[in-house]
Amino acid sequence: MTYQDILIENGDVVLDAGRNPVLIQDRAVIAQDIKHAIIESGLAVALIAERSRSKRRDISTQIELLVEEDMRLVPGTVRLEEPKEGVIYVFAKTIDFGELNLTVDVEKNRG
Repeated sequence: MTYQDILIENGDVVLDAGRNPVLIQDRAVIAQDIKHAIIESGLAVALIAERSRSKRRDISTQIELLVEEDMRLVPGTVRLEEPKEGVIYVFAKTIDFGELNLTVDVEKNRG
């Protein structure tokens, strides 16, 4: 185990049955960090607010570049999909932990 963190869902710490924080490791920590970086950047909200196709592509590129900054990922492996408005799928390969797949649901993460 290289990375460990507390699991956060919808802005809250997730607790187990004993009311202790749930811990996550390695790939899950990287995914959580990337998800929070996207949400905190405001780019996901900007993406769903934008109607211009070219500006939406520009914002998607900005999100991709933001994710690419994570040193724990293999450069050039980041791919984004937006299957429906307000939902972004992020696919990448980590250097030490294999494939990474995460979902950013903007509506669930607005605060």
